[in-house]
Amino acid sequence: MKRSILIESKIENISLVEKLIDEVSEEAKINSEVYGKMLIATVEGVNNSIVHGNKEDETKKVTITFFIEKNEIKIFIEDEGPGFNYTNVPDPTIPENIENIHGRGVYLMKHLADDVIFHGRGNKVELNFNIE
Repeated sequence: MKRSILIESKIENISLVEKLIDEVSEEAKINSEVYGKMLIATVEGVNNSIVHGNKEDETKKVTITFFIEKNEIKIFIEDEGPGFNYTNVPDPTIPENIENIHGRGVYLMKHLADDVIFHGRGNKVELNFNIE
């Protein structure tokens, strides 16, 4: 099964993504633990795409695609921004970064998803969740 949504880069459009996650979870019969992880990680990824990737430029879009297979869900989040150096993301848990208001999204995604893969120049992220 494949489901996709294309949204404008407005924070309020995250609610459309949340609705799609609810629909996909119900269709794929996702348990509540995986659902919670998937919801938070996906919302973080979409928020990063809107705020950091597309700089909240409403003319730029974010595409979110769900691929549901027998025992795995792959979620791709892609923005139209320039990307970033995903190999050099500061650890938000070390003392000098604790008070930074940015930098927690990638950390959360990596700790919630079973696998996180950045593609290309960093403007496309893949979140993988085992569902069995």
